[in-house]
Amino acid sequence: MQDNRKSVIEALLLASEKPLALEKIREVLDNLPAQDTLKIIEELKKEYEDSNRGFRIIEIAGGFQMTTATNFAPFLKKLFKDRNTERLSKPALETLAIIAYKQPLTRGEIELLRNVNVDGVMKTLVDKNLIRICGRKKAPGNPYVYGTTRQFLEHFGLKSLQDLPKMEDFSSLAQKAELIEAIPEEKIEAEGKNEPENITQ
Repeated sequence: MQDNRKSVIEALLLASEKPLALEKIREVLDNLPAQDTLKIIEELKKEYEDSNRGFRIIEIAGGFQMTTATNFAPFLKKLFKDRNTERLSKPALETLAIIAYKQPLTRGEIELLRNVNVDGVMKTLVDKNLIRICGRKKAPGNPYVYGTTRQFLEHFGLKSLQDLPKMEDFSSLAQKAELIEAIPEEKIEAEGKNEPENITQ
């Protein structure tokens, strides 16, 4: 097994459709120490880069995943040019950005920032498993608060929320975010009455 550990990890990453957690890799390798496992992964990453292979290993959403090298993206676009890719709408992306940076926050807080009703957009984001209800706010009506999911990290290729671009890069959003502190209590209370009954974790 010792001589094959690198090949085993490579096979695991190739076979997994989702980012593979370090603990899962260690489990398959009879609880190989974390330091040794990470060392092998780093060796593989270096080998792929040094030999200009068509794939790379990235750390994403709390795990490791095999992906194609970004410098070959133009060729992949040609290969999949006829593929029908479903993209998020601009309103959905704006709402998702607000949730990602200010989570946890309520539907009313999101609408205050966007100045529009977000019912349809929120449903879309929940259906795509990009956001979830993660509790209730201690406020009149106890409205639900929303946050992003692990699927969100995977979708945007993020290791963690700390990898998001700095908030200062979105000055208009940052200015609007200050309005959250002044949300009228009656708005929050009304919102709490209109929220769904079931919490989805």
